[in-house]
Amino acid sequence: MSAPAADAAPAPSGAVAARARELTKIYGEGPTRVVALDRISVEFHEGEFTAIMGPSGSGKSTLMHCVAGLDSVSGGSARIGDTELNGLDDKRLTRLRRDRVGFVFQAFNLLPTLNAIENITLPMDIAGRKPDREWLDHVVGTLRLTDRLKHRPAELSGGQQQRVAVARALASRPDIVFADEPTGNLDSRSGSEVLGFLRDAVRDLGRTVVMVTHDPMAAAHADRVIFLNDGRAVAEMRDPTAERILAQMRSYSDGSGPAS
Repeated sequence: MSAPAADAAPAPSGAVAARARELTKIYGEGPTRVVALDRISVEFHEGEFTAIMGPSGSGKSTLMHCVAGLDSVSGGSARIGDTELNGLDDKRLTRLRRDRVGFVFQAFNLLPTLNAIENITLPMDIAGRKPDREWLDHVVGTLRLTDRLKHRPAELSGGQQQRVAVARALASRPDIVFADEPTGNLDSRSGSEVLGFLRDAVRDLGRTVVMVTHDPMAAAHADRVIFLNDGRAVAEMRDPTAERILAQMRSYSDGSGPAS
C-alpha cells in the first residue's frame, strides 16, 4: 500500500483477494464536482480482516463500493483477484458479485416471508446452484444459528438477523466479504457478537473480510485498519486497539496529521 504506515508491522505474504490501483471516483462536474477517491491504491489480502476508517466524507464507503463492483470508477483499476472490474458488462459484473463476493450491510435485507435458512440460501437458489451442505452446516454452526433456521426474521432479534445476513454472505464460499457498517443497527452486545463472528469467519473459515466502520471498538476486531482522509489512504495500523485507533482518528479532526 502506498499510504504511510501508522506502525511498522510487516504486511502479510498471502495472495491479494482484491485491490485498487490509482483508483479515482468523481461525482458531478464544474462547481458541483466532488473527488470522492483521489488516486487511491490499497490491497486486501486473503485470510485477513481489514477495517476501513476515516472522517465523514473521507471516501471509505465509496472505496468499498468501487472495489466490490457496486459502483463504477472514474479512473484507475479495481480488481477482485485477477479480474479487472472496469469494462465488465452488467451480466458479467452481476455474475462476479454473485459467485465471488459476499455482502453484509447495516440493513439486514432479509425477506420477511422466508425463514432463516431460506434467506441464507436465497442467492444460490436464484443462481440455480445447490449449496455445499457440509460448508453450509459449518457456517450455520459457527454463527450459532442451528436452532433458528426455521424462524422468520420477525421472530429473530436484531443480532440474530445480522448473523443470518453474515451466513448468507458466507454460504456460497465467496473469495471476499464486504461489510458496510454491519453493526450500525445493533446494540453494543449484539454488535460485539456479530464482529466476533466476522473475526471467526477469517480465523476459522479462512475467509477474507473488508469492513467499513466509524466505530473504533468495531475496527479493533480487525487484523489491520486502513485510514482514509479526503479520498486518500493516509495510514495503516496492524494489530489495532480501540485506543490507538481513536488517537489516529483524533489526529484528523484536530489537524495534527496521522498519529505515530
